[in-house]
Amino acid sequence: MTDTTSAAAGISQAASQTPVPGADIAGAASGAASAAANIAPAATDAASGGHEITSALIVDGTLWVLIAFSVATWALILIKGIQHLRIAHHNRIYSKKFWGAQDFQAAAALTDNKGPAARVADVGFTTLIEADGGTTTHDLEHTGDRQELLDRRLRQQMQKERGALESGLSILATIGSISPFVGLFGTVWGIMGALTNISKTGSASLEVVAGPIGEALIATAVGIAVAVPAVIGYNFFIRRNKVIWAALDDFAIDFVHLALKTSFLIKRPVTAPRANSAVAKKPAIKASHDELQAEGVQI
Repeated sequence: MTDTTSAAAGISQAASQTPVPGADIAGAASGAASAAANIAPAATDAASGGHEITSALIVDGTLWVLIAFSVATWALILIKGIQHLRIAHHNRIYSKKFWGAQDFQAAAALTDNKGPAARVADVGFTTLIEADGGTTTHDLEHTGDRQELLDRRLRQQMQKERGALESGLSILATIGSISPFVGLFGTVWGIMGALTNISKTGSASLEVVAGPIGEALIATAVGIAVAVPAVIGYNFFIRRNKVIWAALDDFAIDFVHLALKTSFLIKRPVTAPRANSAVAKKPAIKASHDELQAEGVQI
């Protein structure tokens, strides 16, 4: 009886020491689940970090674009300002010289002229000289009488001057129009990124909200700051162009009236002879005494 009990106890001890395969499988599955649970937050954090980087890059790119717009705006304002100062100076000087000339022919002989008014007058004088020389009647461009030809040439030159005055203003208009929207785009994108981060962190405290949204709102402020000088500069130069254009139009009308008084006739300007030009030949002097006696000349 004692031997039987000892044998049963040995069998039970051996059974408890024998490993069970099912238990190992369950432990391995539990470890894999734990590892997957640790990987998921890491992947979420990586995605959140990538989104933050993308949002920051877009906002920074928007700010750099607005800075480039600002540099272009102030450069154009400076260039156009210098251009208008020079135009006003040259037109004022030429107007004094033109209206101070004795007659229309003397005005045509003026030299060292600059500015839009001087170029318009030069085109008019050149047209009258060509018409007087009879060299402008061989093609369609030069058909018509002298007044029609003069009007057409003056109008063409005035259009060229108008194009030069309006160059660059389309850039100012474009910058003034789109800069607020570019800044608003950066702001909206920054706020989207800030709200996404708030939803993921689960915290809506002032520290979490104020920083990202405040940085995003800077883009809108910069966009407005860029647009205001561009719009002001565009309106100012448009007004100045209208004044200059009206003055050129009045000058062209007065030029045609003055040409009409002279019957659209003008002499070619007299050019001084060159210093190295050929000197008129003197009559040959017969220096030989025999030649003079042969011709019957008594000395």
